[in-house]
Amino acid sequence: MKIVIVGWGVQGEKRHRVAGSDVVALVDPIKVGADYRHIQEVPLAMFDAALVCVPDAAKEEIVTYLLENGKHVLVEKPLWAPDLATLEYWERLAKEKQLVCYTAYNHRFEPHWVKMRHWIHSGELGRIYHCRLFYGNGTARIVRQSWRDQGAGVLTDLAPHLLDVMDFWFGSRDEHYRIATARCFENQAADHVIVINQDTEPQIALEMTLLSWRNEFTCDVLGEKGSAHIRSLCKWGPSEWVMRKRIFPSGRPLEESMTVIQPDPTWALEYAHFNYLVSHRVVTDLSRDRWIYRLLAALGARVMEMNETCQIR
Repeated sequence: MKIVIVGWGVQGEKRHRVAGSDVVALVDPIKVGADYRHIQEVPLAMFDAALVCVPDAAKEEIVTYLLENGKHVLVEKPLWAPDLATLEYWERLAKEKQLVCYTAYNHRFEPHWVKMRHWIHSGELGRIYHCRLFYGNGTARIVRQSWRDQGAGVLTDLAPHLLDVMDFWFGSRDEHYRIATARCFENQAADHVIVINQDTEPQIALEMTLLSWRNEFTCDVLGEKGSAHIRSLCKWGPSEWVMRKRIFPSGRPLEESMTVIQPDPTWALEYAHFNYLVSHRVVTDLSRDRWIYRLLAALGARVMEMNETCQIR
C-alpha cells in the first residue's frame, strides 16, 4: 500500500517510522523537507491511503478531500468536524466507495490494555463495581499558547483515549458522563479535568492532567472477586500489571503481577491493523466516533463554561 503522511509533526514522525518504505510522500505546510505543502498537490495516482496527523481544525477539509477521491484514511484521534453530519457523510462516503476511514487509538494495542479487556470479559473479577483511570502528562508549559491550549484543553487531548477504552473494555457507550472538576492552573485552557459517570456499572472516574511532571498512567478496576491494576505504559516503561484475587470474608489477596519492559509496540501494531482493514475491505463503522464526538462536544462546552475566566497564572 502506498502511503502519504499528512502532517509531519510529532505524530507524523511516529507514523513515518512504522510505515517505512510504504510512504511515498510527506505533506506539511511549514516543515522543511516535506515533499508537498498541501494534500491537493499530491498526484492522486501516487497513493492509496493517507495517515492524517493534523490539528482538529484541519481535519474536515483533508478527510473530505481524501474520501471523495477514493483514498483510505487513518486519522489521529479524535475524528473531529464542525458538526455530526460531517461524520455521517464520511461514513456514507466510505461505505459507498468501499474505503476504510479509521480513527487511530493506538493505546488499544498496549499489552496490558489488551490483558485488562481479557480479564474483564473472562468473568474472573465477577461483578465489576468501579473503574478509575488517571492519565497524566507534564506538558503544561510546552502546550501553552499553542493550538492545544485552547477550547477544552486537556479534555480534548486525553479524554478521547479514556472514553475509547471504556468502549474497548466494557462495550459501554453511555452518555451520562459529567465534569466533576475542570481547572486551568497554568494554561489558558483547562489543564486538569476529572470526568465521572455514576449511572453505569461499573461507575467510572477519568482523571486527566498536564500537571503530572512525570508522565503517568494508572488504572484500577475493582470487582466482586478481585481487582486488576495497570501502572504506566510501555512508552514510559516499565509497565506493570497486577491481578488480586479476593479472599473471603477478608484477608490478604492472592496476587499475580507481570512487568513489561519494551519499546512502545502500539504504533506498529496499529499500522498493521489498518493494513488488515484495508486489505480485507472491512466496512467502515463510525458509531464509536459519533459517540465520542457527542460526549466531547457536551463535556467540552461544560469545561469552557467552568473556565471562561481562566488566565495564565
